Amino acid sequence: MTVAELSITIDVDGTPVSGVYARPPGAAATIVVAHGAGAGMGHPFMTGFTSALNDDGLATLRFNFPYREAGRKFPDRPPVAIATWRSVMDAAAARAADAGSPGEPIWASGKSFGGRMASMAVAEGMPVAGLVFLGYPLHAPGKPEKPRSDHLPGITVPMLFLQGRNDPFATPNEQLDEVARRIGQNASLEWVEGAGHSFEIKGAKRPAAEIGAGLAAPVSAFVRAVSAARR
Repeated sequence: MTVAELSITIDVDGTPVSGVYARPPGAAATIVVAHGAGAGMGHPFMTGFTSALNDDGLATLRFNFPYREAGRKFPDRPPVAIATWRSVMDAAAARAADAGSPGEPIWASGKSFGGRMASMAVAEGMPVAGLVFLGYPLHAPGKPEKPRSDHLPGITVPMLFLQGRNDPFATPNEQLDEVARRIGQNASLEWVEGAGHSFEIKGAKRPAAEIGAGLAAPVSAFVRAVSAARR
């Protein structure tokens, strides 16, 4: 099934950012997807991931943060990134309502930086059905003594962590295991054996779009399981 994509513009406190929305017939939920620090919404990993979600019956909205929209390399500071997340989530909810599905579950997902900023927005009160992290950057490579996780246990929505075993942003692995334990029943952590920060596996070269698409199945299963439990 090929789902048509619609290019949209989202206003973030007077700054326009680009987004791409896609909605299959009878969508069960919307997944809003943010890019990582080093690549925008058009990266093949992103397009492969959202296309596979569309094929599985989920609507998606991927977007650029303002720094990427402006062609800058250094990521936005958290206040700007969080404001962007809020505006994009509002846009996703409006799209669902326009499609005749007001109140549809709207999930926030992101690759690395994008997912962490989503979690910070939720910690500050942004409403979401749940969070999906595609490689949570628990700490800078080689600096496990400076974790970026203090806000996570206070979040009360379901969270799925998809993480590569060889990800330098989550080594040693036991540190993220402990974070998930502290969060409790709201956290589900799935390790991808042999995978790095972008889910690449040494000795198994695959296109980025294929890698992204391969993460859609566990995400879709988690979203549907949460929805079923809430009925």
